[in-house]
Amino acid sequence: MAVTTSPYASDALPEGTVDVVVIGGGAAGLNGALMLARSRRSVVVIDSGSPRNAPAEAMHGFIVLDGTPPPEIRRRGREQVRQYGGRVVFGEVASSESAAPATDGDLRFTVTLADGRSMSARRVLVATGLKDVLPEVPGLAEHWGRGVVHCPYCHGWEVRDEPIGILATGPASIGHAFLFRQLTENLTFFAQGTDLDESTRARFAARGIRIVDTPVQEVVNNEDGTLAGVRLADGHVVARSVLAVATRMEARTEGLQGLKLLMQDLPDNMGRGFACGMAGTTEVPGVWVAGNATDLAAQVGAAAAAGALAGAHINSVLATADTDAALAAAQGETPAL
Repeated sequence: MAVTTSPYASDALPEGTVDVVVIGGGAAGLNGALMLARSRRSVVVIDSGSPRNAPAEAMHGFIVLDGTPPPEIRRRGREQVRQYGGRVVFGEVASSESAAPATDGDLRFTVTLADGRSMSARRVLVATGLKDVLPEVPGLAEHWGRGVVHCPYCHGWEVRDEPIGILATGPASIGHAFLFRQLTENLTFFAQGTDLDESTRARFAARGIRIVDTPVQEVVNNEDGTLAGVRLADGHVVARSVLAVATRMEARTEGLQGLKLLMQDLPDNMGRGFACGMAGTTEVPGVWVAGNATDLAAQVGAAAAAGALAGAHINSVLATADTDAALAAAQGETPAL
């Protein structure tokens, strides 16, 4: 699922080479850019305008900003990056790749946008986030972010005491059920072929969780378009006002293939993201990743913190590179690559 938000005033791409290009304008990307801009680094954020939480009415679980609409958080973030000299460009990345090093041996990358514009940067921070892949059940996607939710911490309080259905997507949905049982006493588990052993069935029974083994055929609506429940393969309709789905989470990789970043899989086929080390470092020199692109389960606060950590680390690496170049120039030498 990907929803594109309304375009906003976009900064111009700078001429010449900038210190850092940040690919992704969500919490991780903007907070990384903020740290870099406050360190007087030239930084450009490329934002496609299709954040994961676009369908959500409010963001939760982040102290002080709890309940704030996601577009408002991103708007404030862009303003704060810009007030320190950073730029935010609305556009989609078509390609990104390593380029020939500078004459002093410093790294270079070229990022090209879908409209043909391109820019050069010394370092890259990938903060593209992820996309949620929903099961192919007719009528499910239209309720995403409202009647269909995925995270008990992001949406749980708002659906408390409602009749909730867990639409299973695999073994991970079993744990999902216990988390949502904390929020309601009226919980139904639609197994969708998930193997439930006797121990699990006993635990569900102990918590009053109803199990439906008949496959779900489609989602049904009320007259006003809100979610009414699901129709099973046998024609029976089970009334539910909320469905919880553990989606498959996939890092957004569009336009990043040229960087040749290593990917990693979550257990139980639950997702795939970029591999990284401390502070978002990758096996590709000069490239960092942060936020949901690598930590698929991170909420907004964790993604923002990861972006800040990566931004600080990039600044430190650049400070060393700047010093090495200055020393080499003073000594009439060429720095080592």
